[in-house]
This record gives sequence, structure tokens and C-alpha cells, in this order.
Amino acid sequence: MTPWVLRILIATVLMFFLQQTASGVTSLLYLVPTEVLSRPWTLVTYMFLHAGLGHIFWNMLGLYFFGPRVESRMGSPRFITLYLVSGIVGALFSVALAPRYPVLGASGAVLGVLMAFARFWPRERLYIWGVLPIEARWLVIIYAAIDILGFNGFGRLGVANVAHLGGFAGALLYLLFLERRQGARRFKQATVPRVAESTLGNWRNVDRGSIHSVNREEVDRILDKISASGLASLTPQERQFLSNFVPPDDRKPA
Repeated sequence: MTPWVLRILIATVLMFFLQQTASGVTSLLYLVPTEVLSRPWTLVTYMFLHAGLGHIFWNMLGLYFFGPRVESRMGSPRFITLYLVSGIVGALFSVALAPRYPVLGASGAVLGVLMAFARFWPRERLYIWGVLPIEARWLVIIYAAIDILGFNGFGRLGVANVAHLGGFAGALLYLLFLERRQGARRFKQATVPRVAESTLGNWRNVDRGSIHSVNREEVDRILDKISASGLASLTPQERQFLSNFVPPDDRKPA
């Protein structure tokens, strides 16, 4: 578990318990778009509140699943900025496009993390309900399409479709800002820790059987690339990814 993912999980769960035990907390902290000028703090606080156990469970599950890899890739300061920007832009979308509907929940911020995940690993294969395979990029497109339809009256009532779309937009804008400010190549180099070749020297002993199916295909591709072209052919991103599965070298120096 990475630092900010853990902190956000703890803070959100604590706020959920506070909602259940202290009257008035939800009404004080949730976002009412028409009152945002008199309650500006709700642009942030609304994303730490939830309407029920299922609501918080699915949002925090998404954060737990996607957040650590994104935080490891971007670095903790950029990750928490991404999370907050996604949530705040989601709130601003609600203020501008759906001012009659109060909003609470971390969905916009979590979907911003999903957007970052799909931008870094667009072809990463995910499994819906652990069964249906789908690439990350298509999952984002499907979610966005569902929210666009929902905003136009074809979705479930009570779902903050505009905030979800704002979360996607906020994350994408922030990532584009980082790339433009630093240059795409410099940004990728800055957000991927350097992995020494010696760290991957034990790559032949990677235990494929212990790797989750979500990651196994990418591990196989990288191992095939090493077999064909050697360790030197790996990109910094590939080195970082593979280092998560290479066992430590137990050989002792003579």
C-alpha cells in the first residue's frame, strides 16, 4: 500500500463512521452546487463522504486496486494532487452543469485515478467481476459513455454522472499539464524510478504461477523481450514493472 492511498482510505473510512455517529456532519460537508460560494470547503470535503456502505466499498475498492500503481508511477506529491484535482473538477462540473443536485462521494476522484491508470497502461487487461477481460482504455471509454448517457436521462437516478465526467476531465488535464510543462519524455523519466540492471539479474526465476492474471500477460511479454533482445532493451517503465515480480538474488558473495 502506497502512502497517499493508505491515508485517503483511512480518512474516508473515518469520515464514513463519523457520518454514522455525529449528526449534521453530512449536511455540513457535502456539496450543494447552488451554495458553493458560501460553502467553498465542500468542493473538497464532499469527496470524503458517502451515502452508504456499498457506495464507500466500491469507491475504496477502486482506489485500492488502481491507486498504488498510479502513485508508484507518478510519485506521492503528484498522486495526491491528481486525486484532489479530479475531485474538485468533478465538483465544478456539478456546479456548472447540474446545480440542482447535491453531491457526495469519492467517485470523481477515483475515476480520475482510473484515467491516469489507463493513460499509463492503456492495454493493461482488467477483469470485471474477476471474469470479463477488458483493456483499461476501453473501461474508461465505457464508463464515460455510461455517464454521458446518464446525464442525458438514460442512466440510473441518483448517480452523479457529471461529477464522474469531471473526474475524468480533471485527471486528463492534469496529466497533460505535467507532460507539457516537463516534456513527455522528461515526465516519463521523472515518474518512473530507475531500476538497476543488477536488480533484474534474477529475472529467470520469476514465479509466473504466483502472479495475478491481471499482470501475467505483461510479465510474459517483458520476459519474451528480454529473451529476444536482452535486459538492455527494456524501457524504464518495463524495468520498474518487472522489478515487482523478480525474487531477490540469494547468492552470497564469496
